[in-house]
Amino acid sequence: MRTELREAAVVTVATAVVGALLGLLWWWLAPNVPLISDGTAVYLRDTEGEQAIGVDGTFTLLALGFGALSALVVFLVRKRGGVPLVLALTVGGLLGSLLAWRLGVWLGPAQDVVAHARQVGEGRTFPAPLKLGAKGALLAWPVATLLVHLGLTALFAPRDPDPYGQQHQLGPYGPPPARDA
Repeated sequence: MRTELREAAVVTVATAVVGALLGLLWWWLAPNVPLISDGTAVYLRDTEGEQAIGVDGTFTLLALGFGALSALVVFLVRKRGGVPLVLALTVGGLLGSLLAWRLGVWLGPAQDVVAHARQVGEGRTFPAPLKLGAKGALLAWPVATLLVHLGLTALFAPRDPDPYGQQHQLGPYGPPPARDA
């Protein structure tokens, strides 16, 4: 059990640290939401644009990919499952998602929209701060990890030996009687 807990701790930390890569990719790949100021207020440049949804979608798709990849790597390294390992993947995925979200927001455009609007000037377009509107996207990584690891374990993990042996397969009374033709 001590070895499983040690492996689980390593998986949790490694998965969470990989969240920094997710944050960098999200910051790099997420679309910019263009804003414009008229001197008194700040508006969306394109009121029918889908960039804000694209920001959430980019994070969700990247997190799903990171979840599937982390589950695959952990499965290939350690073919057996185990409760500590699955919990480690889940907690590490959630921590990685939180780290990615905060890192992307920190790296993204300025958070003070009013000051940014004054800085660029009236009538000029500037990017909105990077934010995650759908906080449920933070669960994409842990859910993908659980599903992929469960599927890989069900399909390819070594099977436990049958505790009842051959008798269990034949039934409690042995083989069925032979039938005369």
